[in-house]
Amino acid sequence: MDCRTSYRLPRLREARLRGGAAMSVTIHDVAPATQAKCEQLIARVERVGRIPMTLLIVPRYHHQACTPAFERWIETRLRQGDELALHGLTHLDPKPATRSWIDRARRRWYTAGEGEFAALARNEAAARLDAGRRWFERRGWPLRGFVAPAWLLGAGAWAAVFAQPLDYTCTLTRLIALRAEGAMPKTLHGWSIVFSTRAVWRRHLSLAWNKGLAWREQQGKWMRFELHPFDVDHISVCNALERWLERGRAARREPLTLGGLIDRFR
Repeated sequence: MDCRTSYRLPRLREARLRGGAAMSVTIHDVAPATQAKCEQLIARVERVGRIPMTLLIVPRYHHQACTPAFERWIETRLRQGDELALHGLTHLDPKPATRSWIDRARRRWYTAGEGEFAALARNEAAARLDAGRRWFERRGWPLRGFVAPAWLLGAGAWAAVFAQPLDYTCTLTRLIALRAEGAMPKTLHGWSIVFSTRAVWRRHLSLAWNKGLAWREQQGKWMRFELHPFDVDHISVCNALERWLERGRAARREPLTLGGLIDRFR
């Protein structure tokens, strides 16, 4: 589900990825409440070798506070070469879905009420982004990017994001450089290989969809894996992920963080 139609993605220039083929692994919803699952998922990914990952951190996930143990773990991941990005402030949609039935489906069924930036005014979105950046700054953690929960950004949120001192953001199908060198920002196209595991039928459907998608995307320059903590609970998902990552390694794809990709095409 791309954000371009209902959520009015700004005009962008298509970029080319310089150098050899690449792949990226991004872990969503990283927070104290999901830390144990994230650690298990990362361990599963690293069975195929060391891969620098982008960890999407939610500072106040579902309004929960941070913990010293979580901060120590993130410090360890940074030392090992992972990258951090801001993934909303609470990961909860603060507004009722009152627009079209498509909007309600996106924000209640597709995201389970977690599309935090789907309907925010510009000032509301800016306040949350500023709070998130200050949260990172207090811990001395580097911050290059922002990825909205479920990749949903309303018009006001888009305006707020492009005013931030950050390097990138993402949609389901694009990586976008925020610090444009010309009139329009640059974008790198890449479909997310992402699993839906909240129901058995959704899991089977996403496995079938991703099988075809992975075959198609392996012909391109960038393969993009977008993972969620509870993916690790499903052996079929883990096995498929490991198989596709091994193919990427065998094809000599360079594993890069999202920031590393931005550096490549900027």
